[in-house]
Parts: sequence; structure tokens; C-alpha cells
Amino acid sequence: MTVDRTADAGTGNSLDLDDAQGPAAASASAQPGTTRTTDAPALEFRPGRWIANWDAENKEQWETAGRSIARRNLNWSIFAEFLGFVVWQLWSIVVVQLPAAGFTFSTSEIFWLISMPSLVGATLRIPYTFMVPRFGGRNWTIVSALLLLIPSIGLALCVSNPETPFGVMLLIAALAGFGGGNFASSMANITFFYPAREKGWALGLNAAGGNVGAAVAQLAVPIAITLLAAGTVNLPIAGWMWVPLILLAAFGAWKYMDNLTSAKGDVAGSVAALKEPHLWIMALLYIGTFGSFIGFAGVFPKLIKDYFPEFSSIAVGTVALSLAFLGPLVGSLARPYGGRMADRMGGARMTVTAFAAMGVITLTMIWTLPLKNFWLFLVLFLMLFTASGFGNGATYRMIPVIFATSSRAAKSGASSVATQRLASSALGLISAIGAYGGFVIPQVLNASNSASGSYTPAFYGFVAAYALMLAVCWFCYIRNANRNAMGHV
Repeated sequence: MTVDRTADAGTGNSLDLDDAQGPAAASASAQPGTTRTTDAPALEFRPGRWIANWDAENKEQWETAGRSIARRNLNWSIFAEFLGFVVWQLWSIVVVQLPAAGFTFSTSEIFWLISMPSLVGATLRIPYTFMVPRFGGRNWTIVSALLLLIPSIGLALCVSNPETPFGVMLLIAALAGFGGGNFASSMANITFFYPAREKGWALGLNAAGGNVGAAVAQLAVPIAITLLAAGTVNLPIAGWMWVPLILLAAFGAWKYMDNLTSAKGDVAGSVAALKEPHLWIMALLYIGTFGSFIGFAGVFPKLIKDYFPEFSSIAVGTVALSLAFLGPLVGSLARPYGGRMADRMGGARMTVTAFAAMGVITLTMIWTLPLKNFWLFLVLFLMLFTASGFGNGATYRMIPVIFATSSRAAKSGASSVATQRLASSALGLISAIGAYGGFVIPQVLNASNSASGSYTPAFYGFVAAYALMLAVCWFCYIRNANRNAMGHV
């Protein structure tokens, strides 16, 4: 149980936020939660802003120099990660404006443009986790920030010409996945800087700062692309508007961030975690919670546009689409509270409750669609985002507890350090797998619409999936909790 409690020490919810510390977290300390007071070697500042002898667990070093250095790196990490989420979600709002800009893509093609960034971003999360130990946190933040220029400028150029082939558009949308991968490297980097007792707060801020990027993109882009155009849309602005901020993030990382020589990866831990059955069970549950959050965040503007075509005027449509930002916003804010409630009630019970709520809310949304009431639709979807956020926090809280008590390493009597490494690696892998929900949900909606001309069958499918995941969670982690000696999972 040590892993869960020490990681939560800062805020009670570090493991509740969107994605994990990754394998990097294993390097924090041999005994998480303990503070060393013995003299530590003096920090050594080397060329290229490399720092040697970093020991965040040493209280003297932390209080004299470490805290200010860590905070500076965290601030710029949050900014860079925020822009990563912005770029990752750009296509979710741009695609619904393509017809107004003269594009004639089919509904199926539109859904591919929405889902491709999530597919690539989820895949990149795994290698991105290991880039920090390989190249240094500062160096990789510079590179990963500058990579965001490619999809941003590419989007601006593509949408400026309605004759742009679909294949080119799909390629640029795929490159927006760079933004999704940034989360993994950002979280891995920050976990090296902070002691276990404050890791929760730092990672919570880092995660929240990134998640807000999705909401800001969906709020700002519809307003920006119509602000400078009378009666039409200026889609290239959606890409160009972020270029100065991306350059600022890269400059800030170059000027103010640091690399740590002590940052080490844990490939062996990741390989071991892949052999654990619990990893795949928890990955399924995480697809249901975080996957729903990121998937619905991507399709929400499209659903608003399709279900309420009466918002055809530029002014009214802009207001309606701008409200889509409320979905990822409330989902992000709900995540830490889901983790905090899981600490008190148990992560499995909270996850089951979240899946039940998501199923009921989705059914209510389906049954009230004939009313054609936009505000009711909006409120129900915000409730769905909130439930998925609570579920995401609760599900994520379960992972270190499960691996500390029921994994093969724990059962074989391995040390707490070994089980911590295993749990930390599982957190990173599960966070990557869960992000594939951002691809699955748009594609299921696309298949439903192609087959029946309606999204309703897809939503019934989501309800069935939530019921299945509820049953799996109950059977594996509530019904058998005492038998498996997992306690307050």
C-alpha cells in the first residue's frame, strides 16, 4: 500500500489525474515518503544545463536549492504540456467548420480527422516516456515543443485551400498526435524533480495544466476563426494563433529548464508489467473512464453540429460550439475529486459507481434526444464528462494499490522497491492504452452512422460497454477483494 499513499501525500489525488508518472517514477527514492537529512553532495551544474547529484529526498538540498529549481521546471513544463493538449484537440473543433470553408468531406472522413490525432498520440505516449532519461528533460521539452509547430502550421496551410486532398489532411491530423505524446514525457520529467511527499501536488498541477488545454482550444478556436471574418470563417487562424506561444514555450524550456543526470528509465519494469493480468484488466477499465473523456472531448463539437443543425448561422453556431469547451473542463476538474473520494470509499467502489452513472446518463441522453432541446443535451453531456472524470480518478487510484498487493512481484515476496517499480511502469502503460479511447469512440460513432444513419446504436453500445466494465470491476476487485487480500482497493 506504500506506493498509493506516498504518491498521494501532496494533495491526496496525484494518481487520480490523467495520466501517469510512468516508469520514471521508480527512480524517486528507495523508500518513498521518507526524508533523508544526511548531508548530500553539492549540486553540480554542468554545461547544457545539466544538474548532477540531484536528491529531492534530501531535506537540506531540497529546502536550500531544490524546491526553487523544481518549481521553475514545473512551471515551464505545465505551459509546454498545455500547448500539447491544445494541438492534440485542434482538429476536434476545426473539422466541424470545414463545410463553411468550402470543404466537401464525407462524415466518415470527418471522423477519421477527429480520431487520428488520438491514435497517434496514444501510441507516442509509450516511447515519449523514455525520451527524458535518454535526452534530458529540458532538451526533450524543447524538441517536443518545437514539434508542435509542424501540425499547427500544417493545419493552417491545409485548411486555407479547399482543394487540399483528404490524404494530406489526414497526415497533418495524425501529426497532431505529437501533442498527445507530450503528456507522457512531461509527467516522466517532473516526477524526477520532486520528493515523494510532494510528488502528488506537482504531478497534479502538471496534469491539470495539460488537460485544460483541451478546453481552451475548444473555447478559443471558434471565436478566433470568426472574429476576423464577416459572415464566414478564417480557418487558418486555428493553426497560426498557437505558433507564437509554441515558440515561447520552446524558448522558456531552453532558457529556464534543466536536465538531471539522475533521470533513469525502467524498460525492465515495463516488460514485467506487461506480463501481469491486472494490467490488462485495469487498461480495459481505464479505456472506459479516461478513454470516454478524451473520446467524447473530440466528438462533442461534431455531435452538437449534427444534432442541432438549426445553429447554421456563423454567430449562433460559434456560441454553441464554444460551449463544447465545458465538457473537457468539468471532466478535468472532476478527476482529482474522484481520486479523493476513492481514497475514502475505495477505488473499485467509486469506479463501479462511475460506470453506473455513465450508463444511466447516456441512456437518458438517448431517450431525450427527440425533444431537440440543446440545453438539456448540453447538461446531460456535461454530467457524462463529470462522471467519466470521477471514474478516471478512481480507476487510476486503484492501480498502485492492486500492484502493491496482488501482483506476481508482491506475492513472491519481492521488495517494496520492486513492487513500486512494477506499479509505476503499469501506470505509464495503462495511461497510454487508455488514450486509445480517443480513437475508438469516434470510430464507433462513425460506423454506427454509416450503417444506420444514426449515432443512437453507438450510444447503446457504449452503455453495454459500461455495463460490462462495471461487472468486470465488481467481479475482480469487489467480490473477490477479501479473497485476494486486496483490502481497500
